[in-house]
This record gives sequence, structure tokens and C-alpha cells, in this order.
Amino acid sequence: PPPPPLPPAQEEFSFLPLVHDIIKCMDKDSQDVHQVLNELKNKFQEMRKLISSMPGIGVSPEQQQQQLQNLREQVRTKNELLQKYKSLCMFEIPKE
Repeated sequence: PPPPPLPPAQEEFSFLPLVHDIIKCMDKDSQDVHQVLNELKNKFQEMRKLISSMPGIGVSPEQQQQQLQNLREQVRTKNELLQKYKSLCMFEIPKE
């Protein structure tokens, strides 16, 4: 299977450079402001798609808490079993 896609670089999440460009265009009365506004709009749309495709995005906070509780319980049970097996001394290491 193909490897999972790499996460986007941190810069891809920043809207500030585009906002800065918009302000510069407005200061200069440049016609480029419409193009930069479209870039900002497209970036918002890309981020919405990215967020909606994130794993677990549809899981409610209550469901997340329940999953976390279940996992903590599993860890606790496994730790208890591990301590129990250690105390049985079935796995003695031979001394040389």
C-alpha cells in the first residue's frame, strides 16, 4: 500500500502572509487585491476540506472521553496482569 500522505508544512496553515499582502495591495490601491482575496478564499476552502477529512473529526467529545476511559482501563488491566506474571517467578533468568 502507498505510504500515508505527509502532513502539510506549517506555512500552509498560516493566513497572515495573505492578509499582509491584501493590506499592502489596499495601501497601494493595487488591482491585485482581488487576486489575493481569491487566494485567501481558496486557502480557507482548502483548510475546510483538510479539517473535514481528519480522522476522528466526527467523534463527539463524549465519545472521545469514553474511548479514552476504555483505553485507560485496558492499560490498567494489562499492568495488573504484567505485575501478576512477574510475581509468579515463572521466568527465572539463569545465573551464569
